[in-house]
Amino acid sequence: MGFKPVKVLILFFACLLAVIAFIGLSPDIAQAVTFPIPSLKIGLEPASTPEDVAVVLEIVALLTILSLAPSILILMTPFTRIIVVFHFLRQAIGTQTSPPNQVIVGLALFMTFFIMRPVGQEIYDKALNPYLENRITYKEAFHEAQIPIRNYLLVNTREADIAMFVKGAKVAKPENRDDVSLLILVPAYVISELKTAFIIGFVLYVPFLVIDMVVASVLLAMGMMMLPPVMISMPFKLMLFVLVDGWNLLIGSMMKSFGITF
Repeated sequence: MGFKPVKVLILFFACLLAVIAFIGLSPDIAQAVTFPIPSLKIGLEPASTPEDVAVVLEIVALLTILSLAPSILILMTPFTRIIVVFHFLRQAIGTQTSPPNQVIVGLALFMTFFIMRPVGQEIYDKALNPYLENRITYKEAFHEAQIPIRNYLLVNTREADIAMFVKGAKVAKPENRDDVSLLILVPAYVISELKTAFIIGFVLYVPFLVIDMVVASVLLAMGMMMLPPVMISMPFKLMLFVLVDGWNLLIGSMMKSFGITF
């Protein structure tokens, strides 16, 4: 007859206690099995040169940017428009969980990187790379990095939204595009993106809404009032979306709206 699990556990712990007692009674063995514990020391030392202070400030700035990276990604890139349109599409078709959220967010991220690639390349060529090569200062690099971002935001922001935030901030009216502050431009851009996304969502809803109305009318005429219209209309909406090559048409139209030509 084999050991039961309870007996095996009791035997294991008994052997373990015996080994611990044997090591405790034998100092030589105890010294042989000691393990060194590493120590961690954190201290502040005075900076010897101004460059040391600059390096510390650069590290703090980098950590701050990394902590704000999700907000920058959402508020200063096409991510907002893309993810809202995908949500409207899923609601219009009637598939509440398909495609899954992970797929939608992943596709929106890669589309965002694809659309923002020229802007990122310009920032790298004119700001980041010269700064890393010590050809410009960090102030000049920061100024040069703002230019492509500002140009992108201005192209995709409505003047009415910019004017609203200028009035709300109670600042002087900008003389030209370069005088618009990022503090005003970023929220105006977000509002413009949300408005554009809702317009695209409305256009997406119309054909699927027509299918729902037709199916509901047919079921009502046949006296099948207890049958949910969504159960019948969903296959037709999926068939319509597949026949028109919906994903290609939708994503291609959104990228063209950002100035990407094919």
